[in-house]
Amino acid sequence: MVLSKTASESDVSIHSTFASRYVRTSLPRFKMPENSIPKEAAYQIINDELMLDGNPRLNLASFVTTWMEPECDKLIMDSINKNYVDMDEYPVTTELQNRCVNMIAHLFNAPLGDSEAAVGVGTVGSSEAIMLAGLAFKRKWQNMRRAQGKPCDKPNIVTGANVQVCWEKFARYFEVELKEVKLREGYYVMDPVKAVELVDENTICVAAILGSTLNGEFEDVKLLNDLLLEKNKQTGWNTPIHVDAASGGFIAPFLYPELEWDFRLPLVKSINVSGHKYGLVYAGIGWVIWRSKEDLPEELIFHINYLGADQPTFTLNFSKGSSQVIAQYYQLIRLGEEGYRNVMENCHENAMVLKEGLEKTGYFNIVSKDEGVPLVAFSLNDNSRHDEFEVSEMLRRFGWIVPAYTMPADAQHVTVLRVVIREDFSRTLAERLVQDIKKVIHDLDALPAKIKAKMSADCTAQENGRVNGVKKTAMETQREITDAWKKFVLESKTNKNKIC
Repeated sequence: MVLSKTASESDVSIHSTFASRYVRTSLPRFKMPENSIPKEAAYQIINDELMLDGNPRLNLASFVTTWMEPECDKLIMDSINKNYVDMDEYPVTTELQNRCVNMIAHLFNAPLGDSEAAVGVGTVGSSEAIMLAGLAFKRKWQNMRRAQGKPCDKPNIVTGANVQVCWEKFARYFEVELKEVKLREGYYVMDPVKAVELVDENTICVAAILGSTLNGEFEDVKLLNDLLLEKNKQTGWNTPIHVDAASGGFIAPFLYPELEWDFRLPLVKSINVSGHKYGLVYAGIGWVIWRSKEDLPEELIFHINYLGADQPTFTLNFSKGSSQVIAQYYQLIRLGEEGYRNVMENCHENAMVLKEGLEKTGYFNIVSKDEGVPLVAFSLNDNSRHDEFEVSEMLRRFGWIVPAYTMPADAQHVTVLRVVIREDFSRTLAERLVQDIKKVIHDLDALPAKIKAKMSADCTAQENGRVNGVKKTAMETQREITDAWKKFVLESKTNKNKIC
């Protein structure tokens, strides 16, 4: 006699992952489920949904590192359960952070003695680093104004309109007026002359960008320093400079060692850099370095002792992982100056390959500069038929993520595409990207030219989009566009059949 039993719903061991009941129903999206599910099912469900994300290696919009050596990956996983803030419990991790601060400070030519410790801190990224540097400038300015018996309630900061959004956050969160130097077509970075003109007695600092997010260009920090020195001399002010080297801080020392942008300039009091960009570490690590102890007001530093010992801390958050700090130290000692130089030279060469390939197509105007962050920013020579946003969208068919965006004021009429060249972007990928861009342009040329624009023009002809005095709804407009596309596809098929 053969014995058998019916498997109950709770007996999941006999079910394959995709035959189990856990993949037959939608998972809760707003409330925690009442019951548990097997770990295998949880993993598979989440992993399946994540497949719809883009490929990080093909995400050419991002400056952030997407590849590290397996040995470093292992170090990261081995230390992923360490809370960095527990300095007394993890003294070696704290020591590794201090070593990184000193190495980076020397890389930026901080005026330190042979055995003098640098002043700096690791952060979650350049955004936190900029907040801390900005707070230091604001507090030092306030202390000076109070000592002079002058009001200190209207601080401002001078930047270019090309700054990253974290500067706007700093200004809004910490109540500092943001005075922006507008851009112009053909000049997409802060003009030092115009920046110094905006400086007044309430300016806590001027922020210069070493590697604009828009086109990778380095701002002229040396000229800014010289002009500001002269203005300080004339006015009696002591307006300092902060350098936002989020992208360029690990590039300039190796590709352009003679370029003066760092602590070699007397008015540069602090510098931030992203370890997770060209510092070659995964997302989650930044650094801010001060010129000297005098540039970081002591009252901003907190001292805590409830973790076992006196611990000075100057951060906006508290707990954070140790993995990225350890990974940064790995890269600094693993690569050394020689390794970083090789990586940066390779990135620059691949950027030139991509730039030259795009120029040869005859379709594009290159907006980026050869000197700066290794990226290529470019726009269409003729966008009367199709624009940069359509090129960006069509490239996703091949897996490429290439952003298209408009420039800030007063150059917002300029639209560009941008490809960031990272360590893991090879010569072969650069050549393949050029070929795929050419295919996209060919395919776009075969399509009707900007149907939306044509529809918009037709609407304008009909009393600015009104039919019998009634404005068309978005749904009606969308239907017209859809019908136009259907007509085009049908005509294409008809013509093809006639040829056959």
